[in-house]
Amino acid sequence: MQSRNITRSEELFQEAQSLLPGGVNSPVRAFRSVGSQPLFITRGEGAYVFDVDGNRYLDYVLSWGPLILGHANDAISRVICETAQKGTSFGAPSPLELELARRVMGFYPSMERIRFVNSGTEATMSAIRLARAYTNRDFIIKFEGCYHGHADIFLVQAGSGVATLGLPDSPGVPAATANLTLIAPYNDLEAVKKIFQKYPQQIAAIIVEPVAGNMGVVPPVEGFLEGLRKLTEENSALLIFDEVMTGFRVHCGGAQTLYNIKPDLTTLGKVIGGGVPVGAFGGRQEIMDLIAPAGPVYQAGTFSGNPLAMAAGIETLRILENPVFWEKLEARSKQLKEGVLSILRKKALHYQLQSVGSMFTLFFAENPVTNWATASLANREKYAQFFRNMLDYGVYLAPSQFEAGFLSSMHGEHEILLTLEAIEQSLV
Repeated sequence: MQSRNITRSEELFQEAQSLLPGGVNSPVRAFRSVGSQPLFITRGEGAYVFDVDGNRYLDYVLSWGPLILGHANDAISRVICETAQKGTSFGAPSPLELELARRVMGFYPSMERIRFVNSGTEATMSAIRLARAYTNRDFIIKFEGCYHGHADIFLVQAGSGVATLGLPDSPGVPAATANLTLIAPYNDLEAVKKIFQKYPQQIAAIIVEPVAGNMGVVPPVEGFLEGLRKLTEENSALLIFDEVMTGFRVHCGGAQTLYNIKPDLTTLGKVIGGGVPVGAFGGRQEIMDLIAPAGPVYQAGTFSGNPLAMAAGIETLRILENPVFWEKLEARSKQLKEGVLSILRKKALHYQLQSVGSMFTLFFAENPVTNWATASLANREKYAQFFRNMLDYGVYLAPSQFEAGFLSSMHGEHEILLTLEAIEQSLV
């Protein structure tokens, strides 16, 4: 256990609360769910981050997933600097857009056409608009506990029945907007069937995290994704895979390759830019050709396809094309998983370690987690104590029970062993 002084972080958080709503620019950063105050980070290096008080932490947040190459990768940093010297944004086409598009489509063949945007939220929001235009329908189905960004159409929660219209989950979301979003429990195919029966010929699309990551890591049960694909085809609706989190994380070709399911549309996030703000959506040519200026569906962005993001993305995907990269990442992910399971057995703790690829969550729950209802049974107080203990041992996990952890290529054997030692001491 290290002696941590966080005086400067505490001072900055006090100052931040007079400048920023809640003192942060994104809610989970406030550390409220773990009964603590946020750390102010000054820099990252490989698998580590450093706070303003000089403390070093082994990082499993990795900017919420996209830093698959770790912090401040030399190649990515170099290409960003070189590109910035030529200009940061033109608001005009660049050859870099074409090269990154080809590389992304090489990993995701279902994306026959692609549109670059600036975030995962932009990607999912645009994909829904496109699906509604293509089908000439208004309703969408999403799953309880799955997060697809903060657009109004996604900020809804389930009602009392499987086919209940969504209710606003945030002030400022009009009920009329929320009413167009239908909610089903994740991994519950029968609930989805009932929704289609209740709203025949009215559903434009299903949007799903093929491996849920925003209620913690929850894999699909056998037949779930296949069932969604069949239901959408039978009902002339589209299937949208939100791979903002799973893209390059559960498999180099995403969950769609891992589970051999071809969605109609796919959304991707900052991992395709090495952590630089970027997103993308793409899919079948006949659908994507509805996007302006090829078609009537309007979507635009001044910084979409900007050279900094494109150059960083090209360099990132060039590195990810090496099979050795994936072998090493898989080996470290396996080492961490087996080590944690061994600790749980030794301590006779019936907690749930759930992982797919380089994503993982340790649920403080007695039974396996398959949807939001079972995830919500996890003991949040125990997780909060575990989180704080891990910080004392120099390991930075997501400040919420309901978030995923991630590994990078910079998490070597030494880092995994340090992590396992910290876990063994922190599980009390």
